[in-house]
Amino acid sequence: MTTFETIATKVRYSQRISPEEALSLFESNDLLAIGELAAVANERKNGKNVFFNVNRHINPTNICVNRCAFCAFSRTSGEEGAYTLALDEICRRAVEAEGEGATEVHIVGGLHPDLPLEYYEEVLRSIRAAAPSLHIKAFTAVEIDYFSRIAGCSIEQVLERLMAAGLGSMPGGGAEILVEDVRNKICPEKISGQRWLEIIRLAHLAGLKTNATMLYGHVETFADRVAHMDMLRTLQDETGGFQAFIPLAFQPENSDLKLNIKGTSGLDDLKTLAISRLFLDNFDHIKAYWVMLGEKIAQVSLAFGVNDLDGTVVEEKIGHDAGADSPQSLSKDGIITLIRKAGKIPVERDTLYRPLRVY
Repeated sequence: MTTFETIATKVRYSQRISPEEALSLFESNDLLAIGELAAVANERKNGKNVFFNVNRHINPTNICVNRCAFCAFSRTSGEEGAYTLALDEICRRAVEAEGEGATEVHIVGGLHPDLPLEYYEEVLRSIRAAAPSLHIKAFTAVEIDYFSRIAGCSIEQVLERLMAAGLGSMPGGGAEILVEDVRNKICPEKISGQRWLEIIRLAHLAGLKTNATMLYGHVETFADRVAHMDMLRTLQDETGGFQAFIPLAFQPENSDLKLNIKGTSGLDDLKTLAISRLFLDNFDHIKAYWVMLGEKIAQVSLAFGVNDLDGTVVEEKIGHDAGADSPQSLSKDGIITLIRKAGKIPVERDTLYRPLRVY
């Protein structure tokens, strides 16, 4: 049998494919065959259901001590465009989101040089008081590591304090590519890949669900992508704490990597999503982040193993600062229409993937 036939047989019998087999899929040009196989694997897990939620992004500050080469969001204190939101403004946006039917607020920001851990606790407490029905998904592993350093606390203590203040789950950002050679090129100041995994592991052990991301389409190789996913799959075997895997298509337009990087193609996006579904057999959900992919590729991906379109988002800044030309938000009806036209069943969910309404 060819390698693809071997992989197809394994997938059909719910057997795990190897990193070498995943790499062979990345090197294959048979996109439709890969997509069809991923659709089989996804339908076994999720049927025709495609999940979305009504959520809002709030980025409290873009002031950051790090200068990652791929990031167009961060600013230095005093630089033009630098900002830090007042607590009452954060609460106003949360209340507005709750009033518009949101069930989740998604909070990530820069590593601010002057804000203490107590500030972030106060952000959580204020949102919980002002908009009590919202689930708060907040702070990447990179932020948690930074809070630990500025507060002189262990990771466990930081997580305990934030959970007491209202933290409900964590996003999957900051993973970029977990392979150290790649991190040294694109984000040498950021925590190591092993440190990212260590913090996420501790979050899972503390009872927090998280997502996992992968920023692709810059200087990494296909082998780096597979190595990244293999580390995630290994951790998921141990903790079971990951909910969704979210490949993020690199936006080169406004980043320091722009000169020599073209970004991703639609073919690469679809292939990466499909292979994610095939390789990450212990992840229930593969998410197409329409903000970075665009609505059309995100919609097509529903035939390539994807079962989650994220949410309404509202006022996404990080991807758009980098050059994403998608809208800043999608309406609930818009997402439902995208899913229905792909022949799938729209399911509104909460942050923890509990169905709220099937359309």
